[in-house]
Amino acid sequence: MPLLEVKNIVFGAGSERKTPILSGLSLSLEQGEVHALLGTNGTGKSTLAYLVMGCEGYAPSSGEIRFDSVVINGLPVHERARLGITMAWQEPVRFEGISVRDYLTIGKKNVDPVSSLQMVGLSPELCLDRMVDKCLSGGERKRIELASVLALGPRLAILDEPDSGIDMLSIHDVINVINAFRKNGTAVLLITHREEIAGIADRASQLCYGKIICSGTPEKVAEHYKMKHCQTCDRVECHYV
Repeated sequence: MPLLEVKNIVFGAGSERKTPILSGLSLSLEQGEVHALLGTNGTGKSTLAYLVMGCEGYAPSSGEIRFDSVVINGLPVHERARLGITMAWQEPVRFEGISVRDYLTIGKKNVDPVSSLQMVGLSPELCLDRMVDKCLSGGERKRIELASVLALGPRLAILDEPDSGIDMLSIHDVINVINAFRKNGTAVLLITHREEIAGIADRASQLCYGKIICSGTPEKVAEHYKMKHCQTCDRVECHYV
């Protein structure tokens, strides 16, 4: 039984309701699976992430989102978080008066902040006692946010590149992060437009203007992505639209 099932989701916002951003999209993730969602900018990758997380203003007009066999369409973000779904946000919150050490360990049991920081390429010696505030650079805050997601030990982690900060890591660091999730048994929805990032996954799918048009091994999907010239798609001659 899949951990996450997205079934025939349709979603449009504002003036785009007549031409949905997502149109009959279906996707599934198994327990502990790393699934890469590959596609160019504007194809609906981040929209899908927000729908799964339950962000405000993101509710499908039709279709179902199931987590561990339970329909979660109507659940708010905090209830989905309690079920074990988490996401690395584009703009992590700054906390005045709290150290990186406390940020990574507060409310969490058996968390090793040193390991979490090392996995995202940060030096624990230089970071643990710093404040999570405006003194941190944007890159540091994104890496610390990603370390926090690792420390949570979620059942499903949504990593939306570049929002998650994955694009700021070396491929070696990304592999370490993904392997840390695998070790914890965490399923990962890895959203990217880069083939080398998608290649880390167990399975991959290609999204093209609201629809999954190819699924399989990362190699197969990456080849399809290249052969169909999707990286420079202008939709003019695209038979998937």
